[in-house]
Amino acid sequence: MSEAKKAILEKIRNALGEVPRQERPEDITVPRHYRQQGNRAAGEVVALFAGRVGEYKATVQRVNANALAGVIAESCRREGVEKLVVPDGFPGEWLPGDEDDNVRLLHDKPGEPLSHRALDDSDGVITTCALGVAQTGTIILDAGAGQGRRVLTLLPDYHLCIVKEEQIVELVSEGFTHFEQAVREEGPPITFISGPSATSDIELSRVEGVHGPRRLEVLIVQE
Repeated sequence: MSEAKKAILEKIRNALGEVPRQERPEDITVPRHYRQQGNRAAGEVVALFAGRVGEYKATVQRVNANALAGVIAESCRREGVEKLVVPDGFPGEWLPGDEDDNVRLLHDKPGEPLSHRALDDSDGVITTCALGVAQTGTIILDAGAGQGRRVLTLLPDYHLCIVKEEQIVELVSEGFTHFEQAVREEGPPITFISGPSATSDIELSRVEGVHGPRRLEVLIVQE
């Protein structure tokens, strides 16, 4: 065992030394004085979300529901997407046509999952989402209909995500509350996305696309 690990374990033992053996975590009330409910108007929340997502160098558009299919097709043309990964449950009426838009749709199904090679060779993925958080410009996926497996949003270079206005909450705490029950029941993994994948080395040289899509586009849909 390394000296560093020994030091860490020793500090943990010392911290727990005064805790009675019969005490359980649920016996202690944790103070939660932070804001748990937003107070902005719905329009302000959506505008804040759009602004914060844009700050992460993602492309953001606010779209009327009736124009969504056309905007998606145009985004695929602009980004040069010829092979598009589609999760199970994604609304078919929103998808570009194979012939008209020169896009080949790669459907990922529970019984017929796409291989990692197929995902890596694709040009992009399109998904819905479970929730958006305006405070941090974060998109949350929970593997629901139209979102698919976590790997679908990790390997393709381009992620086109559809967020409905009514899915956007103001605060991070509201987002956590929304998924509390699913976490307690140990449901599917929950993914938090704040902008395109990016990291930097010790010299602060920014590199994009290391841990996920290098390009993120978000379409905020108004019904």
